[in-house]
Amino acid sequence: QVQLVESGGGLVQPGGSLRLSCAASTRTFVTTYAMGWVRHSPGKEREFVASIGWNGNTYYVESVKGRFTISRDNAKNILYLQMNSLKPDDTAVYYCAAGPKFGVATSRVTDFRSWGQGTQVTVSA
Repeated sequence: QVQLVESGGGLVQPGGSLRLSCAASTRTFVTTYAMGWVRHSPGKEREFVASIGWNGNTYYVESVKGRFTISRDNAKNILYLQMNSLKPDDTAVYYCAAGPKFGVATSRVTDFRSWGQGTQVTVSA
């Protein structure tokens, strides 16, 4: 069972930026599995944010297009989420998640099978 460990969350003012990282315990995991980010706010359902397929294709929820970028470092086996122009509505716990091996980018939260522990992102003045 792969372990996914997120980092990089914190408190940021509206308009600011953060970069989330997700390290996988299994070598080459992030380059051979579909990977993604899902967020969860109190009182709301889990929301898909972004995903990247094993072949590099990406998919974003409409509300973050042009502001967030998902990427990965193949050598370091780390998944990233660069978040710019952050808004208060982006406040949530962000989870790194892994889908199927050789999977394509997906927006379905149910496609993700392995999850990290989450990292809190708070956007507030």
